[in-house]
Amino acid sequence: MQFDDVVRNRHSVRSYTNFPPSGTDVQRILEIANMAPSAGGLKARNIMVVRKGSKTEALAEACGGQQFVGEAPFVMVFCADIGRIKAYGERGEKLYCIQDTAAAVQNALLKAADLGIGSCWVGDFDPEKVTQVLGLPDHLIPQAIVPLGYEE
Repeated sequence: MQFDDVVRNRHSVRSYTNFPPSGTDVQRILEIANMAPSAGGLKARNIMVVRKGSKTEALAEACGGQQFVGEAPFVMVFCADIGRIKAYGERGEKLYCIQDTAAAVQNALLKAADLGIGSCWVGDFDPEKVTQVLGLPDHLIPQAIVPLGYEE
């Protein structure tokens, strides 16, 4: 697909088939997400990919009960890494790592659309619950959740 078509055709998907995207395609999305620009090239973000199961169901609950999160074959969780951005002080922690993470989310959404895989940027969630579900260390702060799957 041409880039303009990818951008025009991308939309939020909240209903997925039971047929999961291939691990190779999910890996491609992850690779493109990690190619996003970042402050000082530090890539002050961390992206976790969770396969459908008990953790995705718990993530759906952490998202205020948005069940489509738990029904997606894969869920990507994007975290700002405040440990990796320390060189930039408070501005790095309060802004740069969040920008880094948001750029990665956008890349992931566009690559998913390019591959014909549905996604949705979810920002309505309880960060403390997400941290508990995934056992995140203190330096990783959840910023976005992106379920992935073929649109129903």
